[in-house]
Amino acid sequence: MGERRTIRGAVIVTVAFAIAAVAVAPLVLHWLTNQPDQRLVDLDVYRSGGQAVLRGAPVYDFLTQPPQLLPFTYPTFAVLLAVPLALVPWTVAQWLWTALIFVAMTLVVRYSFARLLGRIRPWAPIMVGVLVALCAYAMPLRDQVRFGQVDIMLVAMCVADVAPARTRWPRGVLVGLATAIKLVPGVFVLYFLITGRRREAIHAAVAAVAATLLTFLVLPADSADYWFRALFDSDRLGSNNGTTNQSIRGMLLRLYWPDAVTSLIWLVCVAIVAYIGFHAARAAWRDGDEIRGIAITGLIAVLVSPVSWIHHLAWLVMVLGAIVGDGRGLRRIALAAGVWLFYVLEVPWWGITMLAHHIGPRFAGRIVQDAYGLGAVVLLVVLWRIRRYPIDSQSDGPDTSRNEPRVGTLNS
Repeated sequence: MGERRTIRGAVIVTVAFAIAAVAVAPLVLHWLTNQPDQRLVDLDVYRSGGQAVLRGAPVYDFLTQPPQLLPFTYPTFAVLLAVPLALVPWTVAQWLWTALIFVAMTLVVRYSFARLLGRIRPWAPIMVGVLVALCAYAMPLRDQVRFGQVDIMLVAMCVADVAPARTRWPRGVLVGLATAIKLVPGVFVLYFLITGRRREAIHAAVAAVAATLLTFLVLPADSADYWFRALFDSDRLGSNNGTTNQSIRGMLLRLYWPDAVTSLIWLVCVAIVAYIGFHAARAAWRDGDEIRGIAITGLIAVLVSPVSWIHHLAWLVMVLGAIVGDGRGLRRIALAAGVWLFYVLEVPWWGITMLAHHIGPRFAGRIVQDAYGLGAVVLLVVLWRIRRYPIDSQSDGPDTSRNEPRVGTLNS
């Protein structure tokens, strides 16, 4: 009997892998075989940073090859981690990085939809394969493959650190390391604090500071260059008022108001979003719904950051999992499907078309252009109100699995 179960489990996992692999193959092959100068351009930045370290060149002065001409924009600790990419051929780096993207996506799916997966054992691996395939085609996730981005890996680090009931390391360390790689995950230090987990917040802060100080010892000149110059030059990140910047600040910059007015309104909006968002995240945690708390915190990070490219919305996987719950509520599933479809469609570029061809009022074009950022605001409110104002009358019920993420009970 045990051998049969083992064989059946192996077959199920194989089928799940095949489903995901076949479904994402067109996406992967498209972006890994397109024009060489358009292929995984952000991965090229990371790898070029590693090459700069190896040859002793200033990390924050180089630009990638034309036509991209992109600088390295991450903290110096990130460039240390990029050195191994410089030691392998470019083709190997592309395929290896793409594989890591899907490993990270699988982990995030596993945590995000834990309550649903707990109900359908032992068929959960097949559902994971289906969900990975679906999530991969949402624009924030397919841009991970298109550009060779690191966002989904940072999401995976934060989720693996925060969501489990227990961790084999001091909780908070992965959040701290993710913050040392890219500053935005530092928002989870605040999440730890507002939920009364001071020890975890200290672990995260210590890990981030330790990684940063270690980098100062290894690369003192580059570290000083980043923390005292490059960090404050937002133009290094690209056009802040471009459509791909879907943060609150990006949306305001596209209104072309005076800089002082834009900055003032941005700060007010950041304060409002942070207040409401962290209040909602804390409420979710008190409900025992850690996944919803993580998803809300991720949305806060996207909205309040000065620059949030579309691929920064990799938190969408967490949002979908929080909405679906254990999958008993049909209205919740329908809502999640609608959100998924919205982010599959390239809605912001419809706004560009409207503006370019003078279709409809100009403000309508701007709203459509800001669709993903405005969608993040709406999702934050939905996740805030999802328990207070049920979208389905049937309770999702408690999570009874012993080793699953702490997702608790939702009365919705």
